[in-house]
Amino acid sequence: MDTRLRVARAIDKTEEKGALDLMKQVKDYAPEEGPPALATDGKGAYREAMLETWGKVPDSSGKGRKPTALQPGDDWLYAQIIKEKSGSKLIGVKVKFIYGDPEKIKAILGEHTAYIERTNLTTRQMNGRLVRKTLSYSKELQMLKFASTLEDALYNFTRPVKTLRVELEEPTEQARWHQRTPAMAAGLTDHIWTVRELLHLVLVPASTNN
Repeated sequence: MDTRLRVARAIDKTEEKGALDLMKQVKDYAPEEGPPALATDGKGAYREAMLETWGKVPDSSGKGRKPTALQPGDDWLYAQIIKEKSGSKLIGVKVKFIYGDPEKIKAILGEHTAYIERTNLTTRQMNGRLVRKTLSYSKELQMLKFASTLEDALYNFTRPVKTLRVELEEPTEQARWHQRTPAMAAGLTDHIWTVRELLHLVLVPASTNN
């Protein structure tokens, strides 16, 4: 939320495989850190994917059978936002706290999925292959992955985001704000890239693990 940087995207035929791939990409981005605070809908397999990616088997103390099951960390924060609908009408929202202190989750994430829903709107505006009920949808999974990778790069490096701008120390009548892209806010670059610049440079991933 601080940078709005897109660090991962998983596209697969099942949400179970996609969730695990997504968590592994997030871990590759920050291998020394635990899972970020997370809010999802009630579907998918994110709880299981988090455990498989970051979970640890607790140390054995005392006698008896040694533990073998992966356990979550004490600092994990994860909530499911479950929407109740009648037909197409939203009639209620229920929050299910999976990991962590509910009050801390509310303070950091709220009790909604507004952030990801806003991202979904942006991605459909930028990527015609994700627009519903059109002829531009992807017929091949690989082409959808290519298009989505390009979209993420354009979003991170070439598009200034209004909520990321900072006021200039010495504003003028012509300029009051310093516009920033998510990559600038994350400290990955010091300027807004042009599309030409993006297409002429090779972005080398920090990790090549699949």
